[in-house]
Amino acid sequence: MQEFTITGEYKNKRVDQFLIEKMGLSRSKIQVMLKSGEILVNGKSVKNSKALKENDVVTANEYEEESMDIKPEDLNLEIVYEDEDVIVVNKRNGMVVHPAIGNPSGTLVNGLVHHSKELSDLNGEFRPGIVHRIDAYTTGLLVVAKNNKAHTALAKQLEEKTTHRKYIALVWGVVNTDTGTIDAPIGRDSNDRKKMAVTASNSRESVTNFKVIERFKDTTLIELVLETGRTHQIRVHMNYIGYPIVNDPVYGRRKRFDESGQCLHAAELGFIHPKTGEYMEFSCPLPECFTNILSIVKDN
Repeated sequence: MQEFTITGEYKNKRVDQFLIEKMGLSRSKIQVMLKSGEILVNGKSVKNSKALKENDVVTANEYEEESMDIKPEDLNLEIVYEDEDVIVVNKRNGMVVHPAIGNPSGTLVNGLVHHSKELSDLNGEFRPGIVHRIDAYTTGLLVVAKNNKAHTALAKQLEEKTTHRKYIALVWGVVNTDTGTIDAPIGRDSNDRKKMAVTASNSRESVTNFKVIERFKDTTLIELVLETGRTHQIRVHMNYIGYPIVNDPVYGRRKRFDESGQCLHAAELGFIHPKTGEYMEFSCPLPECFTNILSIVKDN
């Protein structure tokens, strides 16, 4: 890890510009590190536009250059909608969104680069088109940007919380309240860096709204609307209040029905089209891996 204490020379300089100069990395790589919490200012996550103050302490993990090629693969993606600016995909169970060391193929990005030669590059060379993500074993809708202008517009909507994202989940336990809001900051789990947790340390605001659809003997079917989009947000929040997602291999804490995906589905996605200004909304049904488990709990 590198640590820098800001002197008067760099006062009011943007954090990304400062680190580009000090670490010799591209803006896109700095942005990825900021989003992943690998770069902190005074122990807190910040945006790339953060203006530094004298005596601020900037810490940054050493950047490990990835060495791999993204190979186009015909993965039979389910394209819900496409035009010259955006693609809306219904991601299937088990598909990782983008490649990483040790997982270079079979990802949504591999399928996207086969499907289209036009994808934005603002999120780095290994995440072309990717504006937001969902977990590998979460199914459902994602919007992909085909050019940088569309990417910027969609990212701004996500940041300003003007997109509509509704999830359907099956959780362990009988949720007593019909509706609720979970407002609890999420950051890296101090005991396991691969996991996220509700924590006051190096965390970001995280808000999830939920509504009960149907109650069963030991489980509850709910819908959730996100106000923020943190890593593992729904899984962490529902586990935090005592109702973990059914079949979640990491935060579930209870028995799993099978080795298929967790019962969490991005069912609705709405956004303003980056070129036309028209509001667009899409929906997709629950996948078979979810409905199979749902039928079991209904019969019990």
